[in-house]
Amino acid sequence: MAFKAVCLMVVAFVLVTAKASYMNEDFKEKAVYSKSVVPASTPAPPGVKSPAPAPPVVTPSTPLYKPPTPAPPVKTPPPAPPVNPPTPVPPLKPPTTPAPPVYKPPSPAPPVNPPTPVPPVKPPTTPAPPIYKPPSPAPPVNPPTPVPPLKPPTTPAPPVYKPPSPAPTPVPPVKPPTTGPMPPPVRTRSDCTPLCGQRCKLHSRKRLCVRACMTCCDRCKCVPPGTSGNREKCGKCYTDMTTRRNKPKCP
Repeated sequence: MAFKAVCLMVVAFVLVTAKASYMNEDFKEKAVYSKSVVPASTPAPPGVKSPAPAPPVVTPSTPLYKPPTPAPPVKTPPPAPPVNPPTPVPPLKPPTTPAPPVYKPPSPAPPVNPPTPVPPVKPPTTPAPPIYKPPSPAPPVNPPTPVPPLKPPTTPAPPVYKPPSPAPTPVPPVKPPTTGPMPPPVRTRSDCTPLCGQRCKLHSRKRLCVRACMTCCDRCKCVPPGTSGNREKCGKCYTDMTTRRNKPKCP
């Protein structure tokens, strides 16, 4: 079946190529047309030339038919090599048992020699103790000769410095201590108001200062002069008066 199909394909291919070449030759031919002669307008026409004969029409030659090339012969597969029969297995030989060794009787043991007697052990000889010799008395040690005491170098006595006698300075006259003016006498509570106002005018808490000053002025009948200090001028009644926290009460 395969061989027939191949032959049919080859024949069809050859026919198609032959037909195509024939059609190409028909198209290659050129049509030749005769040219029409136009008569001249002259009264005496010249000799009329006969038209040139048309070239002979060349008929296309039929293509030669080529027989299809025969298909190559199908090679038959080579015959399989003959199967060699298996070589026969050689017969197994029974294992050869080795000959038992010849038993040799044991050689007689050599005679045992009696042990040699051990020589008697001699006790170790202790060496005689050396004779103790008393040590020879040491020679008497002579005491070292005392070193004579070193005398300190004598330094010459420095000359006695006499300070220059100072010039007598004049003693300034003693001035009596300056005391402030005595506070004005206070008789009634109304006298304390101007005095306490003067005493507390520079205080940061003026009302509290005036209130404490009025109390001290009423009890001690005195107000220190100035805005601060001079508390000792009013005596211990003014200086020893304290608050509940043991702080000085009078300003």
